[in-house]
Amino acid sequence: MERSNVDLVDVLAFVRVVETGAFARAADRMKIAKSILSRRVARLEEQLGAKLLTRTARGASPTDIGQAYFERASNILADLEAAQEVVAEAVTQVAGTIRLSAPLSFGTQYLAPALADFAKLHPKVELDVSLEDRKVDLAGGGYDLAIRIGRLADSSLVARRIAPVRALVLASPDYLDRRGRPEKPQDLNGHDLLFYANAGIGQQWRFKIGGQWETVRGPVRLRADNGEMLREAACAGLGILILPSFIASPAIQSGKLEVLLRDYPLDETGLYVVMPPGRATTARVRTLVDFLVQRFGPEPLWDPCWMAGKCER
Repeated sequence: MERSNVDLVDVLAFVRVVETGAFARAADRMKIAKSILSRRVARLEEQLGAKLLTRTARGASPTDIGQAYFERASNILADLEAAQEVVAEAVTQVAGTIRLSAPLSFGTQYLAPALADFAKLHPKVELDVSLEDRKVDLAGGGYDLAIRIGRLADSSLVARRIAPVRALVLASPDYLDRRGRPEKPQDLNGHDLLFYANAGIGQQWRFKIGGQWETVRGPVRLRADNGEMLREAACAGLGILILPSFIASPAIQSGKLEVLLRDYPLDETGLYVVMPPGRATTARVRTLVDFLVQRFGPEPLWDPCWMAGKCER
């Protein structure tokens, strides 16, 4: 088998099947007949001498070797597309599909209106958005970029920081009138606490006290994997919680939640865009990333001035 005989369109057909999970959806995306797409994938498997896809009544999924081939092939295709855009960028508009992933709460509250504005500015861009709190495999899932909140682990991904993400200790005035207002982190012992299930730190919070990080634990009244649910539980008087300011701001502004322990810093994390290396160079992805950085950074619009230390006196 001469590897040079592999048709790039056959490779693209295979990549689209993996990205969409079905031959029919891949054919629609490529705007070709399903039968033609199926023949192209079959020809690629024959030329490579390996089974790349497992076909079922519900769709198609890559085999182990198919997944490995997909991850390399999708990046190569993205690099090729970027190379074509370098040549044509001066005379072409930003166009094509951008597939992105983002956390649910941030996505619904802030990213959705931002993407709507971006789409108005670039009518030839097609947005394919997945909102979920788990971290997706960008290369394996065929994503162009993801919005991530927290600290980034070392990886081959290209990352760009957009803005800080600050956390707050919060409770409703009703709860605090009934149970008392903690003046220092140790006062949280004995209070009902509400925990974010995806934080990865168990049932504990860290505060900086006298230059040292100290851990606070307490009884769990509620644990949930969604920040908006926790916010509403706190507004209803169920207990004390820690939330990112972008989720908590509406309830703080309305007076439903009160900020506690302002003099004891919590971990500050960041809002990032991360991209596979091949995707980061495409014009449409660069344009969207620049738009998000300008929209949300360097100081996020949802933070009150006293949090960022920028209040006018």
